[in-house]
Amino acid sequence: MPQPFSLLIKPASADCNLRCSYCFYLDRARLYPETSRHRMSDLVLAAMIRGYMGTAQPTYQFGWQGGEPTLLGAEFFRRVVQYQQRFGRDGVSVANGLQTNATLITDDLAAVLAEYHFLTGVSLDGPRWLHDRYRQTADGRGSHAEVLAGIGRLETRRAEFNILTLVSAANVGEPAAVYHYLCEHGWLYHQYIPCVESDERRRLLPFSVSAEAWGEFLCRVFDMWYAADTRRVSIRLFDSVLALLVDGVRNICPFGTNCCQYFVVEYNGDVYPCDFFVEPRLCLGNVQTAAWEVLQQSPQYRSFGEQKSCWHADCERCAWQWICQGDCLKHRLCVGGGEARQLSRLCAGWRLFFEHTMPRFRSLAAGVTAERRQAAVSRAPSSGCSPGRNESCPCGSGRKYKRCCGS
Repeated sequence: MPQPFSLLIKPASADCNLRCSYCFYLDRARLYPETSRHRMSDLVLAAMIRGYMGTAQPTYQFGWQGGEPTLLGAEFFRRVVQYQQRFGRDGVSVANGLQTNATLITDDLAAVLAEYHFLTGVSLDGPRWLHDRYRQTADGRGSHAEVLAGIGRLETRRAEFNILTLVSAANVGEPAAVYHYLCEHGWLYHQYIPCVESDERRRLLPFSVSAEAWGEFLCRVFDMWYAADTRRVSIRLFDSVLALLVDGVRNICPFGTNCCQYFVVEYNGDVYPCDFFVEPRLCLGNVQTAAWEVLQQSPQYRSFGEQKSCWHADCERCAWQWICQGDCLKHRLCVGGGEARQLSRLCAGWRLFFEHTMPRFRSLAAGVTAERRQAAVSRAPSSGCSPGRNESCPCGSGRKYKRCCGS
């Protein structure tokens, strides 16, 4: 059976109202030089949604990203929902996520995002003195104040949002400043993403982080979180480690065993396997002419995804290979091609982080499992009867009662 997949959509391609120094996607505009203004048409939008919702998915997941997707305005996202309703079936689950710099969020757009339950990810790199170093407008002004104004509109409309912080040379040495700034504002859902960009010779660009700095940043954030906030603050990376320990679920790309997890759809309907690899050689087809089932089974897509497990020989001997799976292909491959068997550029940082945190992660995971078991026992019928010794335990562990909660 085909595996579930999600869509990451670039409705404005690489167009953006900001000029962040470290943005890896701005130069993708060169792929479509026929126009300087890239906007997804209704024809492409309808074809994409109709085709995707014709596949079998447990949840239809749409991620709207850029560039800056809010350039299309509130009406575009109203049409998105209308098409999803038109082409969906009764009882299907649809999830929409929007990643934005938040500077263009109007009251009208915030109302749409709230009404239709979009989960909005807002890019914010910390307090003004850190955020404004790289996240600037075309004329060199910092964007921090405009981001806060956009967040204010989301809060007024009670739209769900989280904060995505790109960890770059600007803020990698300030984990406490970043973490406390977000928490003190009541923004308790965090994502931390490493900035790793290189030139054509694979030399790190000045705004990138080293492996050691990335690992140290994560360790310091973990220490603050573990000390007081494990039940209050959600950090996506930490949540994903726990999901793997407790449920065996790999829910972020770097932990995945294969990179055939989603498709990128450009403004004109062109499809690619990953937004870090939107390159002519990896264009798989177009939503107006190719069926998703065909794209998913294409040799080009399968071959791309299988590179994830082609890791360096040192990974076979690493104590953490079971979790990191060689890390994201972006940190192993050059754009334009390369050898997947290279070590991740962040390898040393990941090792530092896992060594520093894993005993405490395991303790947290054991606590979650124990709480689930107790909750299941509490929900069990109060007749005084117990399951048979060879029946499944009511705690939900999946084990036989005699090997779980039974004596």
